[in-house]
Amino acid sequence: MNTPANPQEILALSRNFMECRALLTGAELNIFNHLADFAASRELAEKQGWHERPLTVVLDALTAIGLLIKKDGLYRTDPDLLPFLRSDSPNTVLPMIRHAATIWKNWSNLTRIVTETGGVERTAGSFENPEDQKAFIGAMHVVGRVNAPKIVQAINPGSARRLIDVGGASGTYTIAFLEASAEMTATLFDLPDVVDMGRARITEAGLMDRVTLVAGNFRTDSLPSGHDLALVSAIIHMNSPEQNVDLYKKIFDALVPGGRIVIRDHVMKPDNTAPKSGALFAINMLVGTPGGGTYTYAEIKTGLAAAGFENVKLIQEDDPMMGLVEAYRPL
Repeated sequence: MNTPANPQEILALSRNFMECRALLTGAELNIFNHLADFAASRELAEKQGWHERPLTVVLDALTAIGLLIKKDGLYRTDPDLLPFLRSDSPNTVLPMIRHAATIWKNWSNLTRIVTETGGVERTAGSFENPEDQKAFIGAMHVVGRVNAPKIVQAINPGSARRLIDVGGASGTYTIAFLEASAEMTATLFDLPDVVDMGRARITEAGLMDRVTLVAGNFRTDSLPSGHDLALVSAIIHMNSPEQNVDLYKKIFDALVPGGRIVIRDHVMKPDNTAPKSGALFAINMLVGTPGGGTYTYAEIKTGLAAAGFENVKLIQEDDPMMGLVEAYRPL
């Protein structure tokens, strides 16, 4: 834990939001696309109908941060960073940055939630605009595909042959499992619009003949049965403890006797203050979901046991949101 050592460091902590806000505004205005080539602030302001003076201040700040290059009064996005910041790039993370702008708005309600409302009513994982959902899931794939093979290796599917990827999004982890195990088949379960994204991604990977796509909502629908391995990746933090027990019971029924569930998520230390990323993410769930949060290993174990699982084990520490907990349906 990095404890502030003096008043200056406390004040610096209070200003951490500044670079973040400049980046979020740049993403919301699609500045990085607009500045794929050198352009003047006045030119961009006139073209977009913006105000030149505040735009110039923002562009200078983004240059100071290192995202833009300024030369002879002209600006452009750093070419090395453009593949990640350009909306039409296959490697873009721009949708996740824009999602962070939504999170910013949610976090702005934190004080009022503590003092007045006690929580929010927004459905976890919902998006007002379907295109935002599509873009966000695409960006999650860009980020997640780096870690997916490492997660599969840590899980070690062994003799498992039938995977169900619960809330599997566009198939990042399904693909990683199938590429690691030539004899495995998989079921990807997610919302109808998301499953369509999975179909495209898995077809592109040449693995569609080994995947069954099932559209549904794990909050209200049962899961298809007959699997010997279930992955629940970055799901349980959206749920209350009671909702997680309900989900675990559905997964229990989806597994054959002896089948294994593996949860990938934040796994907090017993006092809920570490890892720091998980403690902060708990605020993200507080301001964005009715009952979500981050959970300790003991809390996850209790929920799994309540659903009938046994032999619960922490197989990887959290680093961050890379914690892995496994359990088995009894024979």
